[in-house]
Amino acid sequence: MNIKEKLTILSAAAKYDVSCSSSGSKRKNTNNGLGDASNSGICHSFAADGRCISLLKILLTNYCIYNCKYCVNASSKDIPRAAFTPEEVVNLTINFYKRNYIEGLFLSSAIFKNPNYTMELLLSVVKKLRLEENFNGYIHLKAIPGADEYLIKESGKFVDRMSVNIELPSSSSLKLLAPQKTKENILAPMGIIKNSILENKDLKRNIKSTPLFVPGGQSTQLIVGATKESDYKILNLSENLYNKFNLKRVYYSAYVPVVKDEKALPDITHPPLVREHRLYQADWLLRFYGFKANELLKNESENFDLNFDPKTSWALNNINSFPMEVNKVSYNELLRIPGVGVRSAQRILMARKVHSLSFEDLKKIGVVLKRAKYFITCKGKYYGDVSFNDEKIRTRLLYMDKPKLDNENSKQLSFFDDIYTSSKSKILIPESKKIILPNDKFTSITGEL
Repeated sequence: MNIKEKLTILSAAAKYDVSCSSSGSKRKNTNNGLGDASNSGICHSFAADGRCISLLKILLTNYCIYNCKYCVNASSKDIPRAAFTPEEVVNLTINFYKRNYIEGLFLSSAIFKNPNYTMELLLSVVKKLRLEENFNGYIHLKAIPGADEYLIKESGKFVDRMSVNIELPSSSSLKLLAPQKTKENILAPMGIIKNSILENKDLKRNIKSTPLFVPGGQSTQLIVGATKESDYKILNLSENLYNKFNLKRVYYSAYVPVVKDEKALPDITHPPLVREHRLYQADWLLRFYGFKANELLKNESENFDLNFDPKTSWALNNINSFPMEVNKVSYNELLRIPGVGVRSAQRILMARKVHSLSFEDLKKIGVVLKRAKYFITCKGKYYGDVSFNDEKIRTRLLYMDKPKLDNENSKQLSFFDDIYTSSKSKILIPESKKIILPNDKFTSITGEL
């Protein structure tokens, strides 16, 4: 099999892994080497679905000893198989970089022979790139669950980011769909990476020449929709991972029904992309807005309302906390207003030191007033175009964001349409029919909710 055929197979096999963000590293070019992963050297390019496309994203091999039921590379699947040698991956990376096709490498692998053998091959690739080719570009490497601590620590010396994919949100789901994997084997390398990063930072305070260790931090990925876990359980797990392992990101991947198993897997025709999108928005709220998982969703079986972003849903469900007077409330309270992002909240605080803000000032500052106006007052005045009532605001926001798809199916919406029967009821629209509006979709990338 030639190198082009291998590349076709192993790049396609890697496309379902979304945890390939290239941000956060500060590795600079040294000794006239190739590449640069410092802040100005990484090109962030995203596909329409939000996945990073700036890296050479491949598997070392898709030969796998595991038989996970959701995975297209499972040992029982009849698919084309291939394997790169470490030298082939190195040559591909260098040649692609010289041609300006990529900004770095995202390298993962199926489990070939055993976890240690696979991790040794991955380590061989990154050592050759750094030490033999003097490559200083960005490298994201997958840590293999079950591999020895030495191999994981040694790999961390040569890469910018490492990740260990949890994939399934609970032990029961692992037992059902990936019985050869265990929660302990997955979490162990995450703990090793976290502790090694902390040790490296302590050493670097005293010894400036201490080599970098995973300067871009670690991340993980969760599959959404392959099992019955609710959004509450997924988000609660993410919160615990951030707190316990100091993760940079948790990525969410809507389950793609590429594998058929009527007994173990859901029978769906479309990936739950809107649900994935809502989880990304909620993830921003956890990391930058001071929210907790049990605030956004209170019931263990609860899922996000697909019609509204999580922050708007929270505000509608906690309408007694509103309206807020933007000239008086604290920074943390400003962050809870729909349409007010981190930057706009900071600008409001700075502007308030000089004068009281008017409604027109908020627009100049960058507040999204089409949402915010229903939850704020300016100098004591309420600017919403419906009375301050959660059901009326909910209906108005839904009506405002409803797109016209075509002349045949679209019609004028009315407040008398049977949209909501009560403030707690929800619109029953199948997820495959739902549409993420451009402005709404952008928020899962920027975090400005």
